[in-house]
Amino acid sequence: MTTELLKIEDLNAWYGESHILHGVNLTVNEGEVVTLLGRNGAGRTTTMRAIVGLTGSRKGSIKIKGEESIRMAPHKVARLGVGYCPEERGIFASLSAEENLMLPPTIAAGGMSIDEIYAMFPNLKERASSPGTRLSGGEQQMLAVARILRTGARLLLLDEISEGLAPVIVQKLAEMILTLKAKGYTIVLVEQNFRFAAPLADRFYVMEHGRIVKQFNQSELKANMGMLQEYLGV
Repeated sequence: MTTELLKIEDLNAWYGESHILHGVNLTVNEGEVVTLLGRNGAGRTTTMRAIVGLTGSRKGSIKIKGEESIRMAPHKVARLGVGYCPEERGIFASLSAEENLMLPPTIAAGGMSIDEIYAMFPNLKERASSPGTRLSGGEQQMLAVARILRTGARLLLLDEISEGLAPVIVQKLAEMILTLKAKGYTIVLVEQNFRFAAPLADRFYVMEHGRIVKQFNQSELKANMGMLQEYLGV
């Protein structure tokens, strides 16, 4: 039996007068890794931001664990067990890595302890007392994800976490996602790096002009490579 953790129906979203999402429909089952593919400007990041209530306005339906959240404030969406890691990371530069880790509030039981975080991210243990500005891009990205894991969130929205990072760090992030999936986390990825995202995802949604234009499973990836070439240039 699959359990729908996130169900989006006819989602429209705006930034001011700009109508960005035009009737998005998608589902994410508990324990899945789902990737949103598309060119820049297709609406993938706006979909993530709409889920957590960070767009200007939105209408439609966003159910998280069966609870309608379309009119909820962002802090109430978070308390449904949702963690959002934006592309800009948001590390506090003047705080140490460990102080950054200690900042987020607990939103649900089951958040990872500092020791569990350091076991998963040994780099962060080594840099625990280093200020945010001294961390490499890869270490900042690990820290941004690790902060969410402290909160108890079980639905993770990860936006372009591999962008601009060295291949060895990207590989570590891939291992992290597989580890989290094995622990029962549910993950939605927005990724430009197709080679990073392709082997990780159970299912794919392709976006174009604020709409879902195609969805398929990991087992159908090979058969859809021609279509992906057309939409993404991969």
